[in-house]
Amino acid sequence: MTARQPLFVGGSWVEPDGGHYEVIDPATGQSVGWAPEASRDQVLAACAAAREAFGPWSRTSPEERAAVLGRAAGIIAGRLTEYASLAQAETGATTGTARGMQVGVAAARFRRYARVEPAEWAIAPQINEAGPMGRAGVMGALAVRQPVGVVTCVTSYNNPWANPAGKVAPALAMGNTVVVKPAPQDPLSVYRMAEALQAAGVPPGVVNVVSGRSTGVGEAAVASPDVDMVSFTGSTAVGQRIAEVCGRDMKRQLMELGGKGAAVVFDDADLGSAVAGIGTTFSFYSGQICTAPTRVLAQRGIHDRLVERLAAYAGRLKIGDPREPDTVVGPVISAAHRDRVESYIELGRKEGAVVVAGGERPDLPRGFYVAPALLADCTNDMRVAREEIFGPVVAVLPFDDEEEGVALANDTDYGLIDYVWSGDVARAFRVARRLRAGGVGINTVGRNMEAPFGGFKRSGVGRDVGSYALHAYSEVQAIVWPG
Repeated sequence: MTARQPLFVGGSWVEPDGGHYEVIDPATGQSVGWAPEASRDQVLAACAAAREAFGPWSRTSPEERAAVLGRAAGIIAGRLTEYASLAQAETGATTGTARGMQVGVAAARFRRYARVEPAEWAIAPQINEAGPMGRAGVMGALAVRQPVGVVTCVTSYNNPWANPAGKVAPALAMGNTVVVKPAPQDPLSVYRMAEALQAAGVPPGVVNVVSGRSTGVGEAAVASPDVDMVSFTGSTAVGQRIAEVCGRDMKRQLMELGGKGAAVVFDDADLGSAVAGIGTTFSFYSGQICTAPTRVLAQRGIHDRLVERLAAYAGRLKIGDPREPDTVVGPVISAAHRDRVESYIELGRKEGAVVVAGGERPDLPRGFYVAPALLADCTNDMRVAREEIFGPVVAVLPFDDEEEGVALANDTDYGLIDYVWSGDVARAFRVARRLRAGGVGINTVGRNMEAPFGGFKRSGVGRDVGSYALHAYSEVQAIVWPG
């Protein structure tokens, strides 16, 4: 681990103009290392380097680009233990999550985009009823995917490996160059990713990483005239500000924003499956994940039993040092975020919700922990039921019939991922089609990593993952000719 991390600009490791700031382990409150604070000029230099590198990189063959990504995947997988240890220190993730869902998924994403896919596909000839000279004719047509150009990737703090990899790998595969601006809480892992890509043979300027706590770092990376597209994962409020800047310059956007996922649980549901799925809100990243089923809509016939079983489930989870093998719930990212989550729990009480489990600050000597909280007797006008808390907090609301359940699920500003639990598969699929969300899990919280991922409403713009990411990081060009 580098004590004082430099920036990565134009293929070189550069000392930051703004000095360094301390990265803190949320499990211990101790120092992990020192991250660089880029100046505005250094961010613009990174964007200019990406612009200069774009032409040559975009003209390389897909096979050459795939080879670089494949080598990077191998390097990341070969250093899994080392990289996971750093990710755990930066984020407070449990050991299994750091290895499997952070570094492991990152390596898998680079491997996935090392599979060369056709850059073109034919479209059937279009029959024109009248040609430009007033006669019938046939025009041949071909649609070609072209790289967008320079992509600024602004990544989230909850997963400093899988999230950047999900942006960088498909962007590079399509022939784009990138400037990565990682979250200020855990940027050191992203610099290790840059090292792996450099060792894999990525040319200078194709990948750049600039970090900082100042909002000016991200603003410069988004507003630079050298940038053609912004891919952002984070809060809806920040996404809106980025979208305004992109709109002024007609920059392409891919926005994966907030969520307040509804889990619609019907009377005939397998409650064991529902409890295990909803319970991931308590354990997975300690609820710091936008896809979590944080808003449980329980049909009245099973409402009380579901609340009872969720409370028992939350009470069994071990909270503590994420390095211990039996820990299930680690810390949240910072003391400030712990205070924010606790304020929402107290707000729920004031709004009339009943805290039936958790919510207190665990008696641990250090670190930023929140005991998983279950709030019952909620109504859909409560802020705890409407706003993204981004912590281990679940709100439960009752409903009577299918119509009410669907109406409550859709009565939200968000629309990222919803869930349906029912023993009636036909009903589950019927309800899923009525939910205004970019994805719906039926009797599962699992993800298919080839399925399109993105949100409706204030949960984002665009789709990525799998082959959909290749579309997201490309423009479609139509070429036509006389038949």
